[in-house]
Amino acid sequence: MAALEVAILAAGKGTRMHSRLPKVLHPLAGRPLIAHVVETARRLRPASICVVYGHGGEQVLQALAHSGVVFACQEPQLGTGHALAQALPRLDRSGVTLVLYGDVPLIGEATLQRMLHGDVEQRLTLLTAEVEDPSGYGRIVRDSAGAVVGIVEHQDASDRERAIREINTGILAAPTWKLAHWLARLGNDNAQGEYYLTDVVKMAVEEDFPVATVHPEAPWEILGVNSKLQLAELERIYQRQAARRLMAQGVTLLDPDRIDVRGELTCGRDVVIDVGCVFEGTVTLGDQTRVGPYAIVRDARIGARVEVLPYTLIEGAEVGDDCRIGPYARLRPGARLAEQVHIGNFVEVKNSEIGRASKANHLAYVGDATVGRDVNIGAGTITCNYDGAQKHRTVIEDGAFIGSDTQLVAPVRVGKGATLGAGTTLTRDAPPGKLTLSRAPQVTVDNWARPKKKPAEGGS
Repeated sequence: MAALEVAILAAGKGTRMHSRLPKVLHPLAGRPLIAHVVETARRLRPASICVVYGHGGEQVLQALAHSGVVFACQEPQLGTGHALAQALPRLDRSGVTLVLYGDVPLIGEATLQRMLHGDVEQRLTLLTAEVEDPSGYGRIVRDSAGAVVGIVEHQDASDRERAIREINTGILAAPTWKLAHWLARLGNDNAQGEYYLTDVVKMAVEEDFPVATVHPEAPWEILGVNSKLQLAELERIYQRQAARRLMAQGVTLLDPDRIDVRGELTCGRDVVIDVGCVFEGTVTLGDQTRVGPYAIVRDARIGARVEVLPYTLIEGAEVGDDCRIGPYARLRPGARLAEQVHIGNFVEVKNSEIGRASKANHLAYVGDATVGRDVNIGAGTITCNYDGAQKHRTVIEDGAFIGSDTQLVAPVRVGKGATLGAGTTLTRDAPPGKLTLSRAPQVTVDNWARPKKKPAEGGS
């Protein structure tokens, strides 16, 4: 097969989105619409991918700056044929060009592979679909033998043509040199005064150039986004498909309609995910791990047999096997937990390593710390790691016991097996194996009476 070139048309304004954000940059499953299209295109291994941008150009360029695509600007926007013409200088005329759209994010690789199968260099291939309501779509017009003879846009169609249910999706593939030949002959004598890419079909028929059609693997692959409602509908389709893939791999979802995967989620065997959970970025869950309701996990690696309790937020963290996290716990970037660690309710860990079987069961902040094995951190304990200008580190060695309501003013070290008494403010190193505490003396005042409220004057 000749070299494959991909042109992604993404210059539309998206007026019905009612947003300053270009339409193709609105997020689906946590990523811009066009990022999904680029990713699918890249899996086809094309020689190059050219994105045709227009409205919000700088934002589109910035969003795709590290994606390896090349760009062509369409200004002004004069239709799909005009858009593809802007990409031609970036395309190899000896290859085959596949035309995709930046606002059609769910198009599948398998469908595109079928479009590109066989003698694609010798034909024009259209992706078409049969739909219940074809309103707004261009109709595929066939002759009595079933051969495609043209496409008529909805606004230009007669009543008889509007009754046709086979629609044009806009996605097509053809030899690039042929596309260049046809695009040079396009006119704009239509209701919109635009240069329609669909007119190349009529030209192909006139030249007896073969026109083939392919249907999508699933009907939702061809759906585009023109409004926030359509965006929400595609989001649910995407998430249902993600849930199906997870369950096919053996993951138990307590409600497949209430999970959001906004990135790449990899699960081991016998993983259970409760309702309302959100997974963002790259997340790995080990064997037999259970994630409780409404947890948010972002760019994290979680080991085997971990219990993530409800309303826990884990971000940029590594969690070892057999840990217990939450409820209402927060692991921030740089948190690294060894095996059998317990992080309880309203405990926050940031940029800290916590050793095997250590526990902070409630109401604590552990930041910029190195915590050894078998350490107990009592309620209300905080590491005072920031002096207003610099971050400093706290080291708590194996077997230490940190009493409740303790402040460790970094930089400071708690020795192996040391005990800090409740209420201690530690400003110097605590020696190993000893009790260290700091408290103001307790005083009892005799003959003291609690103040009483005075009676209200003039009461009724």
